Amino acid sequence: MSVAPSTTSASVSWRSPLIIIICGSLIGMLTFGPRSSFGFFMQPMSKEFLWGRDVFALAVAIQNLLWGLGQPFAGAVADKFGSVRVLCVGAILYAAGLVLMCYASSPLVLDLSAGVLIGFGLSGCSFNLVLAAFTKLVPEEWRGIALGAGTGAGSFGQFLFAPFGVALIDNFGWQTALTVFAILTLLVVPLAFALRTPPADAAQSAAMPAQSLRQALAEAFGHRSYVLLVLGFFTCGFQLAFITVHLPAYLVDRGMSTQSGGWVLATIGLFNIVGSLGAGYLQSRMPKRYLLSAIYFTRAVSTVGLLLLPMNLTNALIFAVVTGLTWLSTVPPTSALVSLMFGARWMAMLYGFAFFSHQVGGFLGVLLGGLVFEYAGSYTPVWILSIFFGVMSALINLPIVEKPVERAVPQPA
Repeated sequence: MSVAPSTTSASVSWRSPLIIIICGSLIGMLTFGPRSSFGFFMQPMSKEFLWGRDVFALAVAIQNLLWGLGQPFAGAVADKFGSVRVLCVGAILYAAGLVLMCYASSPLVLDLSAGVLIGFGLSGCSFNLVLAAFTKLVPEEWRGIALGAGTGAGSFGQFLFAPFGVALIDNFGWQTALTVFAILTLLVVPLAFALRTPPADAAQSAAMPAQSLRQALAEAFGHRSYVLLVLGFFTCGFQLAFITVHLPAYLVDRGMSTQSGGWVLATIGLFNIVGSLGAGYLQSRMPKRYLLSAIYFTRAVSTVGLLLLPMNLTNALIFAVVTGLTWLSTVPPTSALVSLMFGARWMAMLYGFAFFSHQVGGFLGVLLGGLVFEYAGSYTPVWILSIFFGVMSALINLPIVEKPVERAVPQPA
């Protein structure tokens, strides 16, 4: 009887808040980095197999949609049974998708690898589950910086993998680049053990009445502020996915080099580290709805500047800096609002539904980018739609009420 407590204490003691944040941030970096570099694979793969841009865009659109579709289910499993299994399975699916993508000589195989396998893999091992684990594992005083660091780490992955991916493609070919990405993705498996969360039964507080999954969903989707948050998050996915996949080709179309596109995306990733950490800091010191509204409006303004100003490296980098500061900075206040409204019990699942809205936006952003370019020969209509969505989301977030949902308290007989 005396051995179990000491063993449990020893297993927990090494997982200090700092270790948890470092390991979670590395997972965010390793999973977000490769998929943020997929835009650089579109042109060499399309050229080799004589595809239009709509073929590659459809595969990545499927990836975005299935990432979002699988996220609530992955979150529910992580909430119920703990996060380690979900993170490990997700990483293996992700790596398998990258390897199979090396042999994607037909659109069907590309849809299966880059779309289905990587999409479902990301739903199980991306930074979304990392952030949910942070809310359960780190103390309240660490939470703001943890959410910012976990989100910013994904951007640091973009900063590293964008030029790294371009260099691998230029020197060794796109197949080798995908293979290297797959090997690096498998590092998520050992890192996941630092983010071990207790099963739902063990985590359930005796002082709090149990809430079923169905009750949690009914409560969330009957809550006006949650619905507004979910709707606003759609724009984030639309803008990010469209820029990630189509911005490199857009810059080449406007006369810039592929290497310049790599550094533009890398600059977005670099400055998003600052933006994400800043958002993590500010979301605990100002109304989160105002922070989200400002982020979406700033994105819209930066896109207007990209379309109206002359295209050169300086203006492209200015766009990258502003976009980077607002790139994933929506995630810390969004996840914090979900936790504030409903608590940590079903956090991964409820944030997963918000992220599903994000990924539906991503699906449409990538797909419309490819279709509009093939039929109109220009990305301009999609840029204009992105501006419209940015303004609408800035307005949608303003009425959100930032307080815990009111629940009936059981009264004694």
